[in-house]
Amino acid sequence: MSALDWRRRLGQLALLVAALVLIGTVGYHVLEGYTWLEALYMTLITLSTVGYSEVRPLSDRGRMFTMGLIVLGVGTGAYLFSALTEYIISGELQGTLERRRRMKAVNRLHQHYIVCGCGRVGEQVAVELARLRLPFVVIANESQGLARCKQHGFLYIEGDPTEDATLVQAGIHRARGLVAVLDSDADNLFVVLSARSLNPNLSIVAQAVAEDTEKKLYKAGADRVVSPYAMAGHRMVSLLVRPYISAFLDATLRSPDLELWLEEIRVSEDSELVGKTLAEADIRARSGANVLAIARDGQQMDWSPTVRIQPGDVLIVLGRRDQLLRLAEMAGDERLVRLLRQSEGAPFWARRFPLDARRLLRRRHRG
Repeated sequence: MSALDWRRRLGQLALLVAALVLIGTVGYHVLEGYTWLEALYMTLITLSTVGYSEVRPLSDRGRMFTMGLIVLGVGTGAYLFSALTEYIISGELQGTLERRRRMKAVNRLHQHYIVCGCGRVGEQVAVELARLRLPFVVIANESQGLARCKQHGFLYIEGDPTEDATLVQAGIHRARGLVAVLDSDADNLFVVLSARSLNPNLSIVAQAVAEDTEKKLYKAGADRVVSPYAMAGHRMVSLLVRPYISAFLDATLRSPDLELWLEEIRVSEDSELVGKTLAEADIRARSGANVLAIARDGQQMDWSPTVRIQPGDVLIVLGRRDQLLRLAEMAGDERLVRLLRQSEGAPFWARRFPLDARRLLRRRHRG
């Protein structure tokens, strides 16, 4: 039974009790000639069956009326008590079962992402992860953030992301990455410190509102720090100065209609590409994908065709899904191979945009 049905049911019971009190008060006033206060007092002690003596001796009609009032009052009271008990127990039970289901789903996650906070930025991060069909869990403790998680159907944990116990619940030891997007820079700093101490190999991206917080977040262990205001400024200038390049990048990263992806492919130690230059590997002819750059050591970018590919290098690649799949197999990127193969049987729109993300994007396009 829904919460609205429960409220309607309890409201009807409350009206029934009020009606019995009114009937009893009027009945004693008319039948026995009690004052209104005496009649109300007599009605309440009769309905509650407390056993106090009558205000004045009752007539036969008064006794018959009292017996009927007792029967109705006891039955109504018992029904009201059972309804309230059922409402409380069922609500708590439902909440407990829901929390258990969510925790079971979280415990099954592996190599997933943790989103700390579900404000305006955190919501977009979660939508993007859902669009890419990546496993993730959101940690939120404010009412609006929890409402956003429920609206989109995100897997979430209700708790304080700055506490170690909450991060452990979210499976931080099994996680691949974490995003700290809380409203407070101090809270994001605490999250980064805790996350880095719990999982030294975790990839951490943090949000910084104030400029002087960026260095502190890097010192705390963040791999990347993003300022929403600075990023918005760069984006606006790009749209003004290089609108076609921006449109092309949007199409390759987000368009539901263009079968062209811009992707990162990590080279494994046993890959056939190790030790070869881009020319020697002949990637374009063998896979059809275009390697735009090679990222090394997390920061360095190399565009030279003569650079030799090393284990751990990340290839920045542009191509169709089937081309990316062939290159991922050549590079030995098992994670990307698994994700691309999982999406083979699904329609393109469903592959790239899960249900909740699709609804959000449709609302944006309509707006």
